[in-house]
Amino acid sequence: MKKAVLSLVPGSYWNARVWRIAVPIILANVTVPLPGIVDTAVMGQLPDPAYIGAVAIGAVIFSFVVWGLGFLRMSTSGFTAQAFGAGERVEIRSALFRPVILALLLGGLVVLFQAQLGALAFWAMAGSAEVESLASVYFNIRIWASPATLLNIVFIGWLLGLQRAGLTMVLQILLNSVNVALDLLFVLGLGWGVEGVALATVLAEIVTLLAGIILIVRVLKKEATPRAGRPYFDWPRILDPEKLVRMLRVNFDIFLRTFCLLFAFAIFTSEGGRMGDLTLAANAVLLQFFAFSAFALDGFAHAAEVLVGAELGAKNRGNFRAAVKATAFWANILAGAITLIYFLFGRDIIALLSTSEDVRTTAGSFLFWAAMQPLLGVWAFLFDGIFIGTTRSAALRNAMLVSIALYLAALWLLVPLLGNHGLWLAMSLFMVFRSVTLAACYPALERSIER
Repeated sequence: MKKAVLSLVPGSYWNARVWRIAVPIILANVTVPLPGIVDTAVMGQLPDPAYIGAVAIGAVIFSFVVWGLGFLRMSTSGFTAQAFGAGERVEIRSALFRPVILALLLGGLVVLFQAQLGALAFWAMAGSAEVESLASVYFNIRIWASPATLLNIVFIGWLLGLQRAGLTMVLQILLNSVNVALDLLFVLGLGWGVEGVALATVLAEIVTLLAGIILIVRVLKKEATPRAGRPYFDWPRILDPEKLVRMLRVNFDIFLRTFCLLFAFAIFTSEGGRMGDLTLAANAVLLQFFAFSAFALDGFAHAAEVLVGAELGAKNRGNFRAAVKATAFWANILAGAITLIYFLFGRDIIALLSTSEDVRTTAGSFLFWAAMQPLLGVWAFLFDGIFIGTTRSAALRNAMLVSIALYLAALWLLVPLLGNHGLWLAMSLFMVFRSVTLAACYPALERSIER
């Protein structure tokens, strides 16, 4: 019995590898909410609340753009990790340049069709005429950062695939800290209002892009220097039709998976809104619990992503299993710790997030569901990382499509019976569905790896 328990605990070698990747990502994720907090704070210094609403709507629009095109980061890290594990230096470079081309193309299209995108976005978002007018100012400025934003996503994915998590942390912290500093300068210092907030984001993306290019060049010289007689830009390899088609297919599959995930949370918010403003507000507070645990568990999901991708490239099934075991062990430990904290201090956290006694009381009555999400969702995060790292995107897509269908059925059955408890139960089941459907695909993935 003792030997069986010990076999579940990863050795020091794998512990070190997992934590070396997970810790920088977790630390970088801590800075992600800061620009939004500062945006709200500096807009709150202006006399009209329409300024806060305008920036909030604008930020939501761009969060959908970034999330929707986030496949660029995921697929890049997966392909790069596999090339890194296989020791294929030419493919390591190609795994960067292919998505760079795609990011430039997509960024250019976003800028080119900004008028149509803006019209669609503001049609979907509800706001007063004044809020929409100010939000359009924000949109029309920030849209120009799209190519830089997408290139930064690719750079972060490529560095992560090379297990350079420390450098991804540097870029993420730089992006968010420059954004915050320019927010304060432009709005509080120069009084530029919504224009200042948007311009701060644009300049932060450009500064991060320039820093990213410097880091990428240095890493290329060390990790992907071509052998003598080989061109630095191997265009036939970069533009290989088979590899381009595979990249596009993987990206499209991950896009569908991400769209379904966004749709699931949009439906959750919409259903909560149908139950009244108080329930909507309470659920919004409790979703912050979910967001925090997601930021934390993302560190281990990303570690799984790059470690299993590298072992797939190296064709080492034993190390692949060891990477899965190590990331799963520590992710579950962290998930359990977060759940315990939520149960012990959840009501205190709610009190920090809302001053309304009604919202506090309502949120407290549903705290159980929010507290359970880390434990219920940890395997969904891990399997996402494993299947992204191995670029088994078809399984990822199909599992998500089955899960979203089951989630919608659960909503249809449970919400009329149990109200908001039914809504939270459906979301909990959605996390379980994601885990179970991917777990069903995992044995075939492992068998496909050569010993």
